[in-house]
Amino acid sequence: MSARLPLVYHEDYSPPFPASHRFPMDKFRLLHEHLSATGILGADNWQRPEPCPDALLALAHAPDYIQAFQAGELAPPLQRQLGLPWSEALVRRTVRAVGGSLLTLELALRHGLACHLAGGTHHAHHDYPAGFCIFNDLAILALSLLESGRAGRVLILDCDVHQGDGTARILAEVPDAITVSLHCATNYPARKAQSDWDIPLPRGLDDAGYLRVLDDALGYLLPLHQPDVVLYDAGVDVHRDDALGYLALTDAGLAARDGLVLRRCLAADIPVAGVIGGGYSADRTALARRHGILHHTATQVWHELGLN
Repeated sequence: MSARLPLVYHEDYSPPFPASHRFPMDKFRLLHEHLSATGILGADNWQRPEPCPDALLALAHAPDYIQAFQAGELAPPLQRQLGLPWSEALVRRTVRAVGGSLLTLELALRHGLACHLAGGTHHAHHDYPAGFCIFNDLAILALSLLESGRAGRVLILDCDVHQGDGTARILAEVPDAITVSLHCATNYPARKAQSDWDIPLPRGLDDAGYLRVLDDALGYLLPLHQPDVVLYDAGVDVHRDDALGYLALTDAGLAARDGLVLRRCLAADIPVAGVIGGGYSADRTALARRHGILHHTATQVWHELGLN
């Protein structure tokens, strides 16, 4: 491994997909192209994941649900709830992306910090999909760590504009998986779950207001819970130009948010695995650049702290 920030991506992440669909399936490929063009990602720090084994998917999901999705046999109401057209390529992409989050976690535990070019499927529930999410990588990662005994406590910091309802429900009875959700109060899902810590934010909140709330949350929650690892969902749908978000962060605000999270955690010797979470825009190139703020900021922090 090079002494550069480990980044995880696979070509399966952007399979052929209807261009007019609301879900921006091509953003993963465009993000890879952006990070390659800007020198953040190269042959020395690009890690390709294996698919997630069914046994690990089953830590968070019902076996019947796993099998039905993989076979293209979801009941019609569940298929509509998913909101994505089923294909074998979607199955490969979905299982590979969970594998990517698992690899990101392994690299973060080894090096202190690693980032995925996908992940953050926080609306997926134990036995049904929702909000374009099929398998909940955040819950799977937390449960795999806790059940293997490699961590005593995991904190999931979900900064996507939408509440991480699936994660909260799957982990509701797991006391050592701490779910923290900073989300717009009036946004999807209409019926919220109960995270360990829900921090609802008012519509139109700007950079300064958001960063004050986040700073207070980190200052309180990290010393309180003292997690062994943080899983960070860096959703960019908090951006003022996002099609499905109602907050007002700028590019600079996103960079400040990511930097605050990474520096606070690493200053406390807490490894961080970063995933990209949600982001929606008709301008897919701009959206990919927005997601890339995480990887650019993480690269800066990596060098600041001399990680290797």
